[in-house]
Amino acid sequence: MGKIKVTIEKGADLFGAWAENIPGIYGEGNTVQETKDNILAAVELYKKYNDEIPAELQGDMDIEWFFDVQSFLQYYSGIFTKAALERITGINQKQLGHYASGLKKPRRAQVEKIENALRGFIKDMSMIHLL
Repeated sequence: MGKIKVTIEKGADLFGAWAENIPGIYGEGNTVQETKDNILAAVELYKKYNDEIPAELQGDMDIEWFFDVQSFLQYYSGIFTKAALERITGINQKQLGHYASGLKKPRRAQVEKIENALRGFIKDMSMIHLL
């Protein structure tokens, strides 16, 4: 199974995306979901119009999404409220709001704190069994 590494970032007007490991695959959209859909369409166009298809695009394909903090917070705002993220990460809601709006960019240590807290949350959730 091939793996594509796609980065999504918030720009001034749109979200932009590109495949880190396959040059020539780009996408954009007004929302993160539009951008993801656009990247998937770009992959299909790449496969259709290129003679040599990289191994990552042959057969089953897995996509690994890399978000900047602003894009992540905006995309998942309907799932994770700022209050929930504050409890999970320990970062106050006002600061998270600044990151989500693009008013401030988090330092690398804050990015790692958010990512590590989310990974811990996901690990905890993966161990739950309902009866």
